[in-house]
Amino acid sequence: MDAMRREPDTGPNEAEQQQGNRAQRRDSLLLMAAVTLAGDPTSRDVRVRNISEGGLMAELAIPVEIGTAIMFDLRGIGPVSGRVAWCTQGRVGVAFDRPIDPKLVRKPVGGGTTTPEYAKAPTTPHTRSFHR
Repeated sequence: MDAMRREPDTGPNEAEQQQGNRAQRRDSLLLMAAVTLAGDPTSRDVRVRNISEGGLMAELAIPVEIGTAIMFDLRGIGPVSGRVAWCTQGRVGVAFDRPIDPKLVRKPVGGGTTTPEYAKAPTTPHTRSFHR
């Protein structure tokens, strides 16, 4: 019977190290946001695909250099600055300069007294029988 010779584990490999850098829980969502790149006063609309305390991934049609300063205007949070961590095939990964609370972007908006009734979330479930 042949015995396999194994080398001692000397620590995490490169893939494990990268995963460790992205250990924060990411919430998948589809959210529109405005983005502004450093040195470009033009604001662009983007789709945010996932978000965590430390960053996000968004669809961005233009190529951006890694390390570029970027500013997102996120619903429920406001302006959030960061740096481009990666960019590929119409998507961009951003590391925020400061942690955020990603739950705030999911918080319902439009519950105030000046919000029209049609824009407010229902307060009671509609219970209607389909059987006669």
